Amino acid sequence: MAPKRVARIAWLQLAANIILFGLSWPIIKIGLEASTPLWFAAARATLSATTAFILLACLGRLAWPHRADWPIVLSVGALQLSCFFAFSNLGMQSLPAGRSSVLAYTATLWVVPLSLMVGEKVGWRAVAGVLLGLMGIVVLVEPLRFDWTDRTILWGHAWLLLAGFTWAIAIVHIRRHRWKLTPLDALPWQMSVATILLWTLALFVEPAGHFEFGKMELWMSLLYIGAFAGPIATWAAVSVGRALPPVVGSMGMLGVPLLSIASSVVLLGETISASLAIGTTLIIAGIAVVILDKSRH
Repeated sequence: MAPKRVARIAWLQLAANIILFGLSWPIIKIGLEASTPLWFAAARATLSATTAFILLACLGRLAWPHRADWPIVLSVGALQLSCFFAFSNLGMQSLPAGRSSVLAYTATLWVVPLSLMVGEKVGWRAVAGVLLGLMGIVVLVEPLRFDWTDRTILWGHAWLLLAGFTWAIAIVHIRRHRWKLTPLDALPWQMSVATILLWTLALFVEPAGHFEFGKMELWMSLLYIGAFAGPIATWAAVSVGRALPPVVGSMGMLGVPLLSIASSVVLLGETISASLAIGTTLIIAGIAVVILDKSRH
């Protein structure tokens, strides 16, 4: 295939990735109205694992992971998938979808201190980007107007920041891992790990958890995020990573929280407050600075 055509397809895949993941936040919020958070996360992982197995089988690429790949299968399955799905759902239960997406996407900021801890080189621009992002989080939370006695809202913010932090740990591991399988080939196994962990967690932490099977919102949300957006967008992300420079793909993905906010306004009637607009701008700017600094090394 001609290089120009490959690049054109990669740009289309990047756009599809932003759209699929950007729409997922308000759609998950809708699904949580007909399910408890951990049960929804477990069902999502189950559908994604099934779809990923079918996709890889159709491509003739389904293979048992190499022994050297099992650490990354387990860490991504536990941290980037299980913890991120669970924590983001728990947080979104009490916070708007748009705000939730911005807080969860702070993962890139947390990568900087984690990189320092494992001895990686970090430039001063990355540190400045983290400080800029932290300023954005403070503006977003509005500490002077925040009701610190409302434990539900307090934990909502904490869960979403934890979701970003656990995702960041997985990012650092992914970057340092020497792959035998490709990230796409590892996806069904990582989703399987997440399925097992999330169902175990759901049954123990939410024993009274449930699905409201009679609500169309549940089926729409699960099919979209579990069987369509999750696996397909991940596949597109892997393709983009191979065809476009890493900094381009990373910067492009900053469109996800922005689209999440916009789609939440349209689909859920959420409002864009001054704190959300300013805080999001600072966080996105901070993440962009970190990405650009990483591209220099």
